[in-house]
Amino acid sequence: MKKVKLNMVLHWVVFFPIILPLCMIFGAVQGAMQMAERVLNQFWSDVTPTIK
Repeated sequence: MKKVKLNMVLHWVVFFPIILPLCMIFGAVQGAMQMAERVLNQFWSDVTPTIK
């Protein structure tokens, strides 16, 4: 039977409530920035005239 490392359990209990919201916020911001970049790229490709 494996021995539980109580020190690591304590670290997870203390830091998980801090880490989880930060990861969620960072992921939302990163996703919004990627979507804005896609929209701007599509806008410029639609607006810029193509030379034939």
